[in-house]
Amino acid sequence: MAATATPSVLLPRTRVLVASADSGFRKRLMTDPLYASAWREEASGGAHALARLGELRCDSVLLDRHLPDLDAVEVAELIRKRYPLISVEFVDSRGAQTDPRDVEICEPSSMDGVKGSSTRGETEAMEMPAAGVEDNHCNHAAAGAAYLQLQKGLAFREEGAFGGMVGESRAMQQVYALARMVGGRDTTVLIIGETGTGKELVAQGLHTLSGRAKQPCMVVNCAAIPEALLESELFGHARGAFTGAVQSRLGRIHMAQGGTLFLDEIGDLPLAMQAKLLRFLQNGEVQRLGSSEVYRVDVRVVCATNVSLSEMVKAKRFREDLYYRLAVFPIVMPPLRMRAEDIPALVRHFLSALSEDIHISERTVSVAAMDWLKVQRWPGNVRELQHGVERAFILAGNETELRTEHFRSFAEMSGEGEQRQTK
Repeated sequence: MAATATPSVLLPRTRVLVASADSGFRKRLMTDPLYASAWREEASGGAHALARLGELRCDSVLLDRHLPDLDAVEVAELIRKRYPLISVEFVDSRGAQTDPRDVEICEPSSMDGVKGSSTRGETEAMEMPAAGVEDNHCNHAAAGAAYLQLQKGLAFREEGAFGGMVGESRAMQQVYALARMVGGRDTTVLIIGETGTGKELVAQGLHTLSGRAKQPCMVVNCAAIPEALLESELFGHARGAFTGAVQSRLGRIHMAQGGTLFLDEIGDLPLAMQAKLLRFLQNGEVQRLGSSEVYRVDVRVVCATNVSLSEMVKAKRFREDLYYRLAVFPIVMPPLRMRAEDIPALVRHFLSALSEDIHISERTVSVAAMDWLKVQRWPGNVRELQHGVERAFILAGNETELRTEHFRSFAEMSGEGEQRQTK
């Protein structure tokens, strides 16, 4: 049974985050004398709270039981796992007003029992285990991915990889778990990661898991299409809309009807096109270039970026309203250097495919070579590793085992050898 206690007075320079959809309730708590000496921050929901925790170093969270997007108990448990030193207290924006100093202390193991009602201002603090916490300055979109990290991590271990991806590291388990949670929904997903981390594989996996799997998944690389052609490519055009438009054409959005639209490198979308995309996301309507007709289109949107959209928003190079439309459910792809334990499985996977292509027995990699591979930086991530394995496979000729020199020789010839020695 939870015990009632009085929260300790917050020390100066303590930072408290109030998470509630009720702005009036947030303001009342923020102005309470109990928190007068603290820095106070606000969040409008569970996902927003977890995103803010990624941006700020907070000491305490006041979490409304009635969040508009996520279950408050699950959010609290995720905060406990991700940020062990942050205290979490439940508050009730719908209850009768009482003294906010009435605190009900709950053990983490009793989290399932705290979903009942409590009075407004009443809090239930979770006891947190001792552990270190990093000062995380991730951008808002990247930090947002933390809000459901590893919620089903143990279940994932029994399910295997996701969407043809390879890797059993903790970082990849988080990606797989998040992707499975959102895959069956129509929620807009923003996949964030460096070039070569597998963002398109995640997008394809999300499409396969959805109820739209039998419908098309249209891919648009926003960085590869000239700006002058991008509107026609996305929205289509009518006959005579411009010089050379000898016949009408449907755009990629329309062609994805009933399925998924994957917008890769969304950060390269010109500002003018951002406004048109925002309008489509708001009303689900498409108007072809040079036509007055408007069509309703039902598609699920998945985007990917290798740049910080929040930084682009600050620089006025990306619309803030579009950013929040796209970053409903962010998934962050870890770079290969952050999951070096996956390199052996990736190398074996690539070697198996190469050997199968030319119908020979599968090649192996020496222990020394594998150790060398695991300490490289791989700025091109998995794609670069794949190319490196293919080069070594070719250089090894008829040898059945790939050695360190097979991998290093090309790097040295291309002038990368010295650069790769520093991790």
